[in-house]
Amino acid sequence: MILVAAGAAAYAWHGTHAGGPGPGLVSGNGRIEATEVDVATKLGGRLQDVLVDEGDFVSAGQVLARMQVQTLEAQRDEAGARRQQAVAGVASAEAQVAVRESELQATLAQVAQREAELDAAQRRLARSGTLAREGASSEQEVDDDRSRVRSVQAALAAARAQVGAARAGLAAARTQVTGAHAAVGAADATQARIQADIVDSTLVAPRAGRVQYRIAQAGEVLGGGGKVLNLVDLSDVSMTFFVPEQVAGKLALGSEVHVVLDAAPQYVIPARLSYVASTAQFTPKTVETASERQKLMFRVKARIDRELLQSHLRLVKTGLPGVAWLKLDPQAAWPESLALKVPQ
Repeated sequence: MILVAAGAAAYAWHGTHAGGPGPGLVSGNGRIEATEVDVATKLGGRLQDVLVDEGDFVSAGQVLARMQVQTLEAQRDEAGARRQQAVAGVASAEAQVAVRESELQATLAQVAQREAELDAAQRRLARSGTLAREGASSEQEVDDDRSRVRSVQAALAAARAQVGAARAGLAAARTQVTGAHAAVGAADATQARIQADIVDSTLVAPRAGRVQYRIAQAGEVLGGGGKVLNLVDLSDVSMTFFVPEQVAGKLALGSEVHVVLDAAPQYVIPARLSYVASTAQFTPKTVETASERQKLMFRVKARIDRELLQSHLRLVKTGLPGVAWLKLDPQAAWPESLALKVPQ
């Protein structure tokens, strides 16, 4: 079937080349095509409203349909409540930091007090020792002073240990503050995500165009990615056709193309070559002879002038068959029969 289509395309080209409007012209049969866009849901849900009908012209950004968002709104409110809890957690954690800082200052003061007591006890022990050696004091007083020094040293060690514990508690409290702030940030992100889903539940036109199909109706439950409408951009129209390989090698993107539609043969519509396939279509499995090489056809696309389409949007129809003409010599003039003639 593919080889038959290739042969028909090659035959049509050779016939046009031999007896067409003039030498150096090639043509291909094709149909008018326009860019189509499906308007679909981002998330699954029930379709609440469809605000346009088939055939309506819409502008970019226009609201086309709405999904029910009660569930999303409830989720957003829940996220807001969790944010309030997180904010309260921040205040509580910061209060704990203040308590831990006060405890640290208190333990540092105890250390300073114990250090002063130790210094006084050591001085007293030194004096009592001197007096005992001179016979002015008893050994009992020396033993008592020595015991007092040891007691104060133990108290100082305990106070220093309390400082370490207070510092560890302060670090833990500061970590809780960081975690509480992170919880607030997570709650904010959750709210923003849900709000984005709510916004995306209002389906808008991604570009200007015409509603071609209304695929879903209000009240239907759609899955994520469910199609609601199909738009066709009538300002982005092209014609696809095929040319032989010896012609494709001479074509340059941007070359001028003249299109004649079967439905309006009195007009010659301007277009530009926008695409030439890099690989052949209808290629035989083995290409060994010159006659087989003539069967190689390349897909080519010509885009019709956008400004012309913009001024005649309501007249544009897709699927119309026609013929696209190209010049192999860009310097050659177009024959009179193919001179541009556009609707006014």
